[in-house]
Amino acid sequence: MPKKNTTLPKLLTIRQVAEVLNVHVETLRRWDKSGKLKAIRVNERGDRRYKPEDLEKIMK
Repeated sequence: MPKKNTTLPKLLTIRQVAEVLNVHVETLRRWDKSGKLKAIRVNERGDRRYKPEDLEKIMK
């Protein structure tokens, strides 16, 4: 039986974070602007990525 991967990727997309925290993506964008949950901007479009450890802090 294959081992199930229980570790999170190094960076999560905004949709993945929204699903984990059960909030809308616009809420995450507001949190980024206010500093509550800062995102890392990647690529030319400026897509948001989040560190799993930052999510753990919010969830506690």
